[in-house]
Amino acid sequence: MFSTLPISSLTIDWRIISSDSYIRTIPAISSLEKLAFHRLITIFVGENGSGKSTLLEAIAIAYGFNPEGGTKNYIFSTYDSHSELYQAIRLSKRPVKTQWGYFLRAESFYNVATKEAEYAEEDESKAKHLHRKSHGESFLETAQDNFRPIV
Repeated sequence: MFSTLPISSLTIDWRIISSDSYIRTIPAISSLEKLAFHRLITIFVGENGSGKSTLLEAIAIAYGFNPEGGTKNYIFSTYDSHSELYQAIRLSKRPVKTQWGYFLRAESFYNVATKEAEYAEEDESKAKHLHRKSHGESFLETAQDNFRPIV
């Protein structure tokens, strides 16, 4: 097991989730009480609607990221559509000081690219002009610029 993992596990306090929440109807999540992480990369695989994005988004929000993406410093909201799951998740964090983090999701990448442009307005040299590229090119550039090894 890596000692550099920022999150070693998560637990879900189901008492916080309302009894009529749709989260309770997602089989992969509703049966989850604890999830341990043992590797630097964890891949969630499943059919559409199986809860992958719901769980990943809740982990990111519980860790302190903006629900729509970006760094922990990104404070904006175009539409609050995230579930209540993040309120019930408790993360077990390791004493690893992470220098950088970035939550990147395809669904709201346009909003993040817009915010990147707004944040760069004061310093044109930092502007990435992500909207002037294809979705794939701008998504890849953002990933390459922001995903770094944990050191």
